[in-house]
Amino acid sequence: MNIPDDAFYGLLAKAVQLRDGETLQRTIYHALRNAILNGQLQPQSRLPGSRAIAQQLQLSRNTINAALDQLATEGYLLRDRQGSQVATLPHSPANETTPPLVISLPPHLAQLPAGTRRDSPALAFTPGTPAVNYFPLPLWRRLLDRVWRDEGSALLGYGDSAGEWSLRVAVARHLALSRGIDCDANQVVITEGAREGLNLCTQLLSERGQPVWFEDPGYFGARSAFISAGLPIHGLPVDEDGMCFTSAVLPSPRFIFTSPSHQYPLGNLMSATRRLAWLEFARQHDAWIIEDDYDSEFRYSGEPIPAMLGMVPNAPVVYLGTFSKTLFPSLRIGFVVMPKALAKSVQPAIDSLLRGGHRAEQRTLAHFIEEGHYARHLASMRRLYRKRQAQLREAIEQELTFPHLISAGEGGMHLTVKIDGIDDGKVVDLARQFQLAPAALSRFYLDPSQGETGIVLGYGNTSASRFVAGIRTLNQLITQTRRASE
Repeated sequence: MNIPDDAFYGLLAKAVQLRDGETLQRTIYHALRNAILNGQLQPQSRLPGSRAIAQQLQLSRNTINAALDQLATEGYLLRDRQGSQVATLPHSPANETTPPLVISLPPHLAQLPAGTRRDSPALAFTPGTPAVNYFPLPLWRRLLDRVWRDEGSALLGYGDSAGEWSLRVAVARHLALSRGIDCDANQVVITEGAREGLNLCTQLLSERGQPVWFEDPGYFGARSAFISAGLPIHGLPVDEDGMCFTSAVLPSPRFIFTSPSHQYPLGNLMSATRRLAWLEFARQHDAWIIEDDYDSEFRYSGEPIPAMLGMVPNAPVVYLGTFSKTLFPSLRIGFVVMPKALAKSVQPAIDSLLRGGHRAEQRTLAHFIEEGHYARHLASMRRLYRKRQAQLREAIEQELTFPHLISAGEGGMHLTVKIDGIDDGKVVDLARQFQLAPAALSRFYLDPSQGETGIVLGYGNTSASRFVAGIRTLNQLITQTRRASE
């Protein structure tokens, strides 16, 4: 042994004395392992016998043997009848200065938009967050308990890669009634939120380098999905009729990403004329439209607008939906609806790419929809959000002293307030100090320096009693940041 017995026993005694909640066996194990790795116990050194160690430390010999056996199993010690010997490791870090790791991330990660902080509970004015305190949790718990009681261990396996059949049937029926989509359960794939649906689209329908035409401003999550898949993004402007055609010379797209029912973040509704024009364009250019049906459930005037997928036969559209905005975010259940021919063609690939799971929650959601609870909850939330939107408009007009324009606002859970010439990024960063989390409009643009400025105010998760004080605070922050820049 390369260190004296006193030093060896002192090493172990100190470890035992300082152990913090660890078992004695693990304490001995870690002390010896660390001594081997840092060179205190060098290769081929012999340790005292387990009986001697146990007597010296006044511990059970079984404890010592268990620690030594574990070290031998992992290759740190060699044990035989003569005792324990430190193994010669392929590379010993003893007496070496290990250089710092050199981190080289893929270049495309630098193009990702800034991540969105997910506070829990959500701060006031957080866009895209529903009124979770209005969710009928006792009812959901009863339905979930019923599923476990009826199905039990049968739900513990992965299940169908495309999702639980009962939920796919329920989603298809719901879409037929609410969105005018004539589909069956075979066309529906259940995903872990809309983001996984986007990832699935890129995996199934594109190759790296194929262009995406994208709403500008547009949804952060979609940008991240396309960038991660190596698909270059070309921004197209948005007007009062939705995403515009452009006179710019752009490469022919593989995907056209749009949120026609309630453009995010501007809130505009794509006109029927524009929708039909995009459908024809996609057909002519062998492109796929990815229809993000954002906030379509919360329309406050007129009849529901049919989805693009249901407008014409055999539309080249993949439809994305999620229950995170209508029920609660942590549910993480979304869905993709594909044309029949596409759904049939990609089924083998889906079996390879997805693994199923969350089966009890999916079965519970199926009951929630089929028994009418979902429709009733949506109706209740529409009434709540319609009232909150009106109250937020009043608070804005009362407290916001800067010239501004409220964009769209015929539905959804947010209002976008355009305010020229402000540092909206700095305003929203400062707002977090006051427990407010609106979003900066400029950050939704591919080039924030060229985008409009303003504030995106979510009201789904925020009581109307906080509107006036919140807008007053934001008004003060705008004033403060303007003065600082002068």
